[in-house]
Amino acid sequence: MTNQLKTAQNKPLHRCGWVSNDPIYLAYHDNEWGVPELDSRALFAKLCLDGQQAGLSWLTILKKQQNFERAFHQFDPEKIAMMGPTDVERLMHDSGIIRNKLKIESVIKNAKGYLAIEETQSFSEFIWQFTGGRTVINAWDNFKQAPTSTDASKAMSKALKKHGFNFVGETICYAFMQAVGMVNDHEVGCHCYQRTCDLAIK
Repeated sequence: MTNQLKTAQNKPLHRCGWVSNDPIYLAYHDNEWGVPELDSRALFAKLCLDGQQAGLSWLTILKKQQNFERAFHQFDPEKIAMMGPTDVERLMHDSGIIRNKLKIESVIKNAKGYLAIEETQSFSEFIWQFTGGRTVINAWDNFKQAPTSTDASKAMSKALKKHGFNFVGETICYAFMQAVGMVNDHEVGCHCYQRTCDLAIK
C-alpha cells in the first residue's frame, strides 16, 4: 500500500501516511480534511459523526455517512432535538448506521446542546473560540508526530459537556479540530499541505 500516486506529469503525489488507497478515504483526505469549516450546521454534523467513530475506524463512518444523514434529518438540530425513545428504538434496527444506543442518544443530546448554545452565539463562534478564531498551522514530517489531544481540545471537550454534549472527549475533539481545519495537521510533504495553509483562517 502506498500513498504516492503519479500525477499527470509523472511526479509522485504524496499524501499523509494515515490515508489508505480506498477511493472514499482518498477523496475525503484530498477535499475535506483540514479545510476550514465555518458553517455551524456543518460543524455540528461533523462533530456528531466524529462521536460515532469512537472505537471504530473513520473509514467505517465515511461509508455510512449518507445513512447517518438520512437517519438524523440531514443533521438538522431542531428536528433531531424532537426525537424521542421511539426514534431511538427504530434506529437501533437500522443496519445502515452504528446501532449503539448510547451513540444514537448522543446525537439527540448534542442537538439540544447545539440549540442551547445558539441562543447566545453561533455554534461556529463557540467552536472556533478554542483556537482564537484562527487555524493553528503545524509542520509535521510524519502524521504520527501530531498529538491526540491538546489544551484546546481539552477545553472544547469540557465546554461541550457542560452544554450536554456526549461522545466529545478530548481525543474526539482534537480529531474534529483536525478535520474542520482548526488545526492543519497535514504532513508537510503532503500535496494538500500548502493548499490548506493558504486556506487557513488567520
